[in-house]
Formats: sequence, C-alpha cells, structure tokens
Amino acid sequence: MSDEVRGLKGTQLYLNDVHRSFDGYKAINGLSMVITEGELRAVVGPNGAGKTTMLDIITGKTRPDQGRVIWAEHTDLTKLDEASTARLGIGRKFQKPTVFETHTVEDNLMLSLAGDRGVKASLLFRIAKAQKARIDELLELVRLTSARHRLAGSLSHGQKQWLEIGMLLAQEPKLLLVDEPAAGMTDAETMRTAELLRDIAGKRSVVVIEHDMDFVRALDCKVTVLHRGAVLAEGSLDHVSANQEVIEVYLGR
Repeated sequence: MSDEVRGLKGTQLYLNDVHRSFDGYKAINGLSMVITEGELRAVVGPNGAGKTTMLDIITGKTRPDQGRVIWAEHTDLTKLDEASTARLGIGRKFQKPTVFETHTVEDNLMLSLAGDRGVKASLLFRIAKAQKARIDELLELVRLTSARHRLAGSLSHGQKQWLEIGMLLAQEPKLLLVDEPAAGMTDAETMRTAELLRDIAGKRSVVVIEHDMDFVRALDCKVTVLHRGAVLAEGSLDHVSANQEVIEVYLGR
C-alpha cells in the first residue's frame, strides 16, 4: 500500500488518474475520486460524461488503460473481474430492474440472501429464524412489507426498483452502485427512493448516478459532476450548481 493510499483512512474506494478510451474516444480521462465508508454520493453529468464507464471500471466489467482503483485501502480492483468485485462487497443496480417476476416479493429476497446458494444448498434450504428476521427487516426498509406475498411481476416500476435494491442489500454489500433509480418513477416514488437511499447509507457506502436534479437535491449529499471523463466540480448541490462551467455544460442544457 502506497503512502498516498495509506493516508486516506476511512476510504472505501479510491480512483486515481483513471483513463479509458474506446476507438480513440476518451470515455474516462484522468478521473480521480474518493468515496468514504458509509458515504452517500450523487454523480451527475451530461450524456457521454463517463458515468456508466466509471461504474464498469469499478465493478471489473471494463479495464482502464491506466490509473488505479483501490478498494478498502489495499485491493486493486483493476486486476479483478465482476464476480470477484461482487465477492468483495460491491453491489451494482442497473437502471432497469431485474427481479424474478413469477416469484413473490418475499421469495425474491430469500433467494438473494447472502450465503451458500449452490444447487445442494438450495435444495436443502429452509428459512431459519434469523433469515426470516432479516427478510422482515429488508421488507420494512424497502417499503414492501404489505406486498411480501405479491408476485414481483405485479409491482409498479418503483416497487420493482425497491425490491431489487432489497435483493442487493440481502447480499450484504459494503458499497452499492445505483444507476438512475428515479427514471420512470412517479414523483411520490422518487421521493420515497431518495429517503430509502439515505436510510441505506451509513452502514454502507452508496454511489448514485442520476439526472433528476430534484431527486439529487432530495438525497441531500455530496455531488460529483463529471464532464468528458473527469471531475468538473464537487461539493454540495448548491455549490456545484453555482459553478459557471457546470451551468454551461450541464445545468444550462
């Protein structure tokens, strides 16, 4: 571990001078960022700013051309694949929810609980008292207690998003990467989702990619603005919203 990383105590994730090009296009261009343990962070920026590529690099889906991505002060994520980063405790939620639609809400959570899920273990699985308590806790957290016996396919779009977040939480991640959770939601669902993500942070770090600025304001957290693959501005939403460059390239669009 370098002196630079050692000096970042409490750091969950550290990106340093990360670059990634695709056919000459610089999707990520000198990106540096620090996410601390338990932090809630919103990442915004215009289309093509590098937000999705950043998540791909963090999760091992895409290898950077250069730079470092350090997890928990010592593990180099650039050398790992998606399965390995997931085992470290990095969970990712894509924009479109993916749930088992022909199973109940409760069954979706049960199938996602952290632990041995091989064929033999699944056949022998019986829900234990501790596991039932965990499912009850997750249902309450994601606002789906009253829907526990409903088929996941019958849920609204927003409820499916909450269920998938619950399924990720069932795997006990240390960092949750959430891609545009408010897309397609009603105003009420959007505000409840912001409340949910605020509740989740603290015990784990949460990074949210989002375009809806009302939603970002409801998150009430530090905001990072990406532009052309690098950090353009960082701070509170009021701080970055007052940045002239941010207004020109993003907010004034």
